[in-house]
Amino acid sequence: MASLAYIYINIDPVILNIGPIALRWYGLMYVIGIVIALWAIRWYTARKGIKPDMVYRLLWWCVVAGLIGGRLYFVVQQPNFVSYYLAHPEHILATWEGGMAFFGAIFLVVPILFWRAWAERINPLVALDAGGLFAATGQIFGRIGNIINGDIVGYRSTLPWATIYQNKHSFFCMNLPDPSQCGSVATAVQPAAAYELLSNIVLLIILFALARRLRRPGMLILAYLYGYVITQFLLFFVRDNVIVSFLGLNWGLKQAQWTSLVVFIVLLPITYLVYRYSKPVPEGAVAATYGIRQKPGKPAGTSDTIDSVDTVEVSQSTAQEKVLVAPKAPEQVVQADKASPAEGDTLEPVEANEDVEEDEDDADTEPKLPAVKAKKREQETEENGL
Repeated sequence: MASLAYIYINIDPVILNIGPIALRWYGLMYVIGIVIALWAIRWYTARKGIKPDMVYRLLWWCVVAGLIGGRLYFVVQQPNFVSYYLAHPEHILATWEGGMAFFGAIFLVVPILFWRAWAERINPLVALDAGGLFAATGQIFGRIGNIINGDIVGYRSTLPWATIYQNKHSFFCMNLPDPSQCGSVATAVQPAAAYELLSNIVLLIILFALARRLRRPGMLILAYLYGYVITQFLLFFVRDNVIVSFLGLNWGLKQAQWTSLVVFIVLLPITYLVYRYSKPVPEGAVAATYGIRQKPGKPAGTSDTIDSVDTVEVSQSTAQEKVLVAPKAPEQVVQADKASPAEGDTLEPVEANEDVEEDEDDADTEPKLPAVKAKKREQETEENGL
């Protein structure tokens, strides 16, 4: 009767076969995780000033790097790495065979995202912060795929929530010493993948709460990495993985726990550098581009190697262009008029070498002397008559 409390999983990891291609739940969860993660971080990237088209450009680089890094790190940890994977290299990137190590994805995605963000002229730390939210969201759906696959399990257990895999195509049943025991109560294990799923949900809630408060770029990705390495270190105590030594140390730890310790130690100086050199973004500033030199606008077809232009030189050249006036033709002058021209009147050009006599100008501009004397005499006569 106690077995009735167990969690039974009888799901085929393969949804359907299309010829030689198998559509698996694990791959479908990856696709769903990517789509939901993009939707979940849209408000964050918009608030930080990362445009949607830029997000998509960064995404494809990160997806490819994550798949390659996660698969390679899984492969190199396998005991049969030399005898199987190196002897049959076509299986190295065969993700459909199962096996991904998320630490490997982190190791490759972080430098790739840093590089591509710098190429996009945005703050790499802001991009990494968004990447942390993206990863924490997508991991939740990846863990659902792990639960269906049965590739992440704990030790044998009699706990009420212990899991029993009943499908013979699950990774758990296929790796049993005796596959006929598939579905037996004796094979009940702790649901390690479900533990990781719950820890991912808790970590994501914390990250979203911090995302609204942290203004210093780089702190959010650090919170994610610290949270991930700590939860991985603790959860692997219940995972049924091989215990390995590291640098001659036999501490009863597994590969992922050693990796967590190393990453935790590496994060300490990185945290100091981020806190020391990454400044909080002022209120109202665009976080993605704050403090990052941007490319000046230039005509289409010009080289992208020109990164900056001297602002003083630009302003000087602009000012010079404004004050430059087209020179007058040497053979023409404009006829001046003492009265201001009426609106709509035009000035007629005259030849500069036209002969104009000065005495005629004087006759037009100065009153004649005899006329003045005659007028003065008339005024004197009128005064005497009075």
